[in-house]
Amino acid sequence: MFRINKAHPWHGIPIGDKAPHEVTVFIEIVPRDTVKYEVDKETGYLKIDRPQQYSNVVPANYGFIPQTYCGAGVARLASEKSGRDVKEGDKDPLDILVLSEHHIPRGDIILKAVPIGGFCLLDGGEADDKLIATLLGDKVYENFKDVSELPEGIMDRLQHYFLTYKQLPSEPNKCEIAYHYGRGGAYDIINAAIGDYRDLLAKPK
Repeated sequence: MFRINKAHPWHGIPIGDKAPHEVTVFIEIVPRDTVKYEVDKETGYLKIDRPQQYSNVVPANYGFIPQTYCGAGVARLASEKSGRDVKEGDKDPLDILVLSEHHIPRGDIILKAVPIGGFCLLDGGEADDKLIATLLGDKVYENFKDVSELPEGIMDRLQHYFLTYKQLPSEPNKCEIAYHYGRGGAYDIINAAIGDYRDLLAKPK
């Protein structure tokens, strides 16, 4: 009837029966957070990763899709689509930004989202895809079925955040956007990340 122990957000929450068209998302941070939270892989609790650098604040609700992993399959897609030699994914669950007109006051929640596209971020040469989705049932954003339909300023803001969120003035930028994709490309990435997660579980301990 109920769980005595909290389910691990990465491993214990189902992705949903309608994936990749509709997915469960665990939200770690929201636009008003001034520090970057992320799930601790061992315990499943949110931890502080680092304060947000300078004026960088995440421009949308940000988290990951449970039971996914960015490994060889995600890296292979990045190589095929970008023409670059991408050898591996970033070894984390698949990141996702969820657009909504509603104020969500904090992270550490789950929601249902509809993927509409994304972009392949290369972080130090590793594939670190950022999916873009809309909150299921959101009466404003549910009208956007593909990222190509979004106002240009929204995409510019999302991309700028990830191109600069780790950059320090004294260091070169390690992040670049290799290519963009629409709804169909998002489905491909989700399916690849589901496959990578299965391979991860199948590896000998």
